[in-house]
Amino acid sequence: MHISDKQWEKFIEAACRQRPSPKYAQVKVLGNANDKGRDVEARLQKDLVADAWDLFQAKHYSARLAPGDAYPEMAKFFLNLSKGSYPAPRKYYFCAPQNAGPELHDLLADASKLKAGFLAAWRNSTHGLGANALKISGAAEAIAEKFDFSKFEECLVHELLDWHSRDSASHFKLFGIEPERGDDPAVPEKAQPHEQVYVEELLRVYSERSGMPVQIQDVDSDSNGIYGDHFAAQREVFYAAEGLRRFSRDIYPADEFENLLQMVKKGIQPKVTSPRLTTGFDRLDAALDAVSGLSLQDSVLHPRLRGGDLPGTCHHLVNEKKLKWVR
Repeated sequence: MHISDKQWEKFIEAACRQRPSPKYAQVKVLGNANDKGRDVEARLQKDLVADAWDLFQAKHYSARLAPGDAYPEMAKFFLNLSKGSYPAPRKYYFCAPQNAGPELHDLLADASKLKAGFLAAWRNSTHGLGANALKISGAAEAIAEKFDFSKFEECLVHELLDWHSRDSASHFKLFGIEPERGDDPAVPEKAQPHEQVYVEELLRVYSERSGMPVQIQDVDSDSNGIYGDHFAAQREVFYAAEGLRRFSRDIYPADEFENLLQMVKKGIQPKVTSPRLTTGFDRLDAALDAVSGLSLQDSVLHPRLRGGDLPGTCHHLVNEKKLKWVR
């Protein structure tokens, strides 16, 4: 109710783009003085052909829609069909913030009553149908007589909201409604190519501590090596932070996760760069200790942080070559 009529049309367009079924091939706002009764045109295929597109009529009214609101749009629709302005659609949807009122709701639920009520109003110039531009014509009346009135439907606001919410970033931008953070990605059994940098740095840490080379096969999850549990725990927190990164990417247009990484880097650098730390393991432990004590309330992601996120950001910094453990 707090958006304009033009924003309402754009909202419907955006919602239609996210409709899961049927999936539209093309959606476009046409609402203007020459739209020929089409506020939003949604095609099921590239070409505009009969029964392969849906017409969305956007009525941004403060009250519920009544027959007197719908009938003039229907008359305009049939007059344009009679002129060949466009082929008959698969569906004709009425969209209003308050939905349809009881009278129109009942008519839309019974195609025969809707047809009889509309044609009677059109022939008698009632319900807002007395204007010259909407006067009944023989050709338009003939089309209306043969038309399947079950194609007229109401598209409820909650349906539009459900479709629109599938684009989390757009939904959050328009309404400020942030979705719940979903489950973090599962940790693959074997380290993946995108983990290569921080994994190799961990192997250098283990090699330095043991005094001999430690290979990936020595620390994989199916290994009984002394560093296996530690390695598995570091990968667990890396993927926790990866879940936060994906959540951020889907919601915020700016890269808020990168902003968080910069905050973490500034916060842990004084500890990690201390000359008293002589080994990579020392620096890694210092980073993990320091990051747990950081106050990051300036980050928009702060309310969504989970236990493994901040330790995981340390490995993301290494993975982006902004931090090293072994000197």
